[in-house]
Amino acid sequence: MQNLTRKIMLAMLVGAATGVVINLFAADVAVVMDYVVGGLLYVIGAIFIASLKMLVVPLVFVSLVGGVTSLGNLATLGRMSVKAISLYMVTTMIAITIALSLAIAVGTGADFDIGGSSASFTGRDAPPIADVFINMVPSNPIAAMASGNMLQIIVFALLFGIALTMSGERGKTIIALFRDLDVVVMKMVEIIMRLAPFGVFALIARTFATQGIELIVPLISYFLTLTCALGFHALIVYPTVLKGLSGLNPLTFLRKMRDPASFAFSTASSGATIPITLRTAEAKLGVDNAVASFTVPLGATINMDGTAIMQGVATVFIANVYGVDLTVTDYLMVVMTATLASIGTAAVPGVGLIMLTMVLNQVGLPVEGIALIIGVDRILDMMRTACNVTGDCVVTCVIANSEQALDIATFNDPAAGALELATEELPASKA
Repeated sequence: MQNLTRKIMLAMLVGAATGVVINLFAADVAVVMDYVVGGLLYVIGAIFIASLKMLVVPLVFVSLVGGVTSLGNLATLGRMSVKAISLYMVTTMIAITIALSLAIAVGTGADFDIGGSSASFTGRDAPPIADVFINMVPSNPIAAMASGNMLQIIVFALLFGIALTMSGERGKTIIALFRDLDVVVMKMVEIIMRLAPFGVFALIARTFATQGIELIVPLISYFLTLTCALGFHALIVYPTVLKGLSGLNPLTFLRKMRDPASFAFSTASSGATIPITLRTAEAKLGVDNAVASFTVPLGATINMDGTAIMQGVATVFIANVYGVDLTVTDYLMVVMTATLASIGTAAVPGVGLIMLTMVLNQVGLPVEGIALIIGVDRILDMMRTACNVTGDCVVTCVIANSEQALDIATFNDPAAGALELATEELPASKA
């Protein structure tokens, strides 16, 4: 069986080529657009996304409860929480600072002609930061799971795991059950991963079939600036953080990030990619479940470096388009607002545009400017999601290394976690 990563990468390339061909030569053919793009490709892609989302809540809840109970010492949980939140916030601030600096240096948007634009965008007010923290605590845990509210699920799972740890002998049976459930859910993840190339092909092909290349041309400066900022953060900043804080080999890390990065690019959702990110952290990077089950879901919820980069570049772009001069104080407000906005932001496609309204309002820029970048945002959303999940795994590895919860041999083993090696032979049935 060929390597799964190669299959996924091939599916992405073939899907992109197929989508471009359809867009160039069959965009006006109703049968192709209705039954192939809007029918077959849409259905396959939607089923793939739904299958990933299906696993997110049980995987996060079961893994996190199992991880907390395996820590034993609750002081370790508190220490890990401080480390994780601090690292996620710091990397987000670095991300938006890089974005602002690059966008200002390039002057993106200065030559953009807004004259003929008739697009509109209605912004939605972001919730007050106080409400974000209040809403972290679920009044109804079942409702939180049903709606996929990740922060509330994390809080409940942490509390449930702590309670099990404090329950002594009476809690051991339930703890054993959760550890068995964790194995079962991870097997479900493996099943979905085997079908991934088909889902990835459908998602990529449909995206490129509906997003014409001509949409990028007027926004080439914005598109390239944001792409360069995302690439610099993912390929330079993250490896530097990894090497500096843990001493781990960044090249080994980046090679093993191909699967979650591909999934993230295809789905444009950190939340939907959690099953693959978590499996990669444990099976390929050697992170102990006690750490990965906490830092990965938390990162998918509050680590929005890619979104912060988009907000920084978009703010400068819109300011230049409308001829608004931002002061140093305004830029500092952008950094702080974008960093705080990442807390509790839903890990779903397109949410960055909603949170951008909060940033623009903070510095007095017209929210209508978002309409200018909507055309290319889908592709950029895919890129920034790949950046986000890379950051999740960097922080996970750094914390695991600091807690002596990282298997260095697994991290350095290029064959670790290969799907074809992960499936165990079932014992023969007894007569």
